[in-house]
Amino acid sequence: MRKMLNTLYVLTPESYLTKDGEDIVISVKQTETFRIPIINVEGIVMFGYMGASPGAMKLCADHCVSLTFLSPNGRFISRSVGPLHGNVLLRKAQYEAVEDESFKHRVSNLFIGGKIKNYQNIVSRYTRDYGTTSELQDAIQALSSYRHLALQSDDDASLRGIEGEAARTYFKVFPSLIVQQKDDFPFNGRNRRPPKDAVNAMLSFAYTLICNDMVAALETVGLDPYMGFFHTLRPGRPSLALDMMEELRAYLGDRFVLSLINRRQVSKSDFRSQGDEGILMTDSGKKNFIKAWQDRKRELITHPFLGEKIELGLLPYAQAMLMARFLRRDIDDYPVFLIK
Repeated sequence: MRKMLNTLYVLTPESYLTKDGEDIVISVKQTETFRIPIINVEGIVMFGYMGASPGAMKLCADHCVSLTFLSPNGRFISRSVGPLHGNVLLRKAQYEAVEDESFKHRVSNLFIGGKIKNYQNIVSRYTRDYGTTSELQDAIQALSSYRHLALQSDDDASLRGIEGEAARTYFKVFPSLIVQQKDDFPFNGRNRRPPKDAVNAMLSFAYTLICNDMVAALETVGLDPYMGFFHTLRPGRPSLALDMMEELRAYLGDRFVLSLINRRQVSKSDFRSQGDEGILMTDSGKKNFIKAWQDRKRELITHPFLGEKIELGLLPYAQAMLMARFLRRDIDDYPVFLIK
């Protein structure tokens, strides 16, 4: 298993990246504020529009460090990577698999079945820790039924319908999983673009970070993140990354957001209303979020299929590696990541 290096998150909107020897230098209004050797960095994520010098971009490309640009509010703008060195035979196998409708649908069933099972496990864990209600028990049973339907689905349209119903069931009881600061963090269902409450703002922010990590992981193992099985293929859309993050959303995203609220690591003051932009995180709120995110990525888990202890931040890479093995026919099936 590879070693997890640092992801550098640049939150100050006026930041500009330059190169000094083998160091990446961050400057604000032409004043240096931070520097780090490029060999210590796995990826750089910038929130803002100032950008990076050509020299800094080349240094990143030469060391296979991805450079991702997001808006100050966390919306994806672009991503820069160096030359890809993936195995051409692996990519050939991937493209052939995408053209095989039965194979494509089989994998899609696994993605969505795993996603729904992890929804169910999130709710079940809450009932173990805090007690249950008839509403939560009904949701657990419904999610179990939706999972079986997803695994048995034989066309994409029905699978998308099942996924939608499962998501509505899960997010309907999501407010019950918030046990602290309930008045400060109301939640009335999933919404986005723009998020209408602080919970949705954090969920969207977490999903953006997961997607970025998944794209980087797929590129690392030699897969094309834009050629997926379930999400529609569109120019600029990382369909395979979106496919594979489905099984990770609940564990890496939802559970993280719930823990931030329930452990009082975020507060109402970390958010502000921005008219048509909805509810946004303040600069200090983003810093708190990113710090907690980085800390959690260093936590150790035992991967259920590999049987190895890995840092949580390597989970996207582990699943990308397993997908590569599956496409090469080294393993008989793709082992979806399921939480307990």
